[in-house]
Amino acid sequence: MSSGVKVCDEVKNIFNKMKVVKNDDAEEDRIRLVTCVIDVENGEIKVEKCLQQKSDECKDDAFKCLQNLMPKDHCRYILYDCHFETEDCKKEELVFLLWTPETATIKEKMQYASSKAAIDKVIDGVKHRMQLHDNADIEREEFAKNLTDKVKTLEGHAIRG
Repeated sequence: MSSGVKVCDEVKNIFNKMKVVKNDDAEEDRIRLVTCVIDVENGEIKVEKCLQQKSDECKDDAFKCLQNLMPKDHCRYILYDCHFETEDCKKEELVFLLWTPETATIKEKMQYASSKAAIDKVIDGVKHRMQLHDNADIEREEFAKNLTDKVKTLEGHAIRG
């Protein structure tokens, strides 16, 4: 099912920056979180917020920042540069989230679900894709389980097992 919504070039450009991190890029300049919304008037998915590692919201705990970005009553698409550690190694993987809270209107949830195909075409190379519906889905432990059952730390914070 397609809604006819297009993805704006800014979303594409930011995703490509997130996907291709260069070794000489400063850690604090890395883009960690991007929230996207559907602009109904223009019929496009556009960037709502783009946060770098050095931003006040992200510098201590990007996952906590992610939790705080989830609006209670509205849907969002989110790109997240997730840093976690397993028993074997440290990982940095891109995660695409479709946030559709139970309290959002049916119309909005349907619009985001039917427009997801447009953004899916743009974000090739994303390691994980998740659909989240409530605060339980964005608890650190639950989120870590969706990545892999072997996560020891998420954004430098231990996972209780």
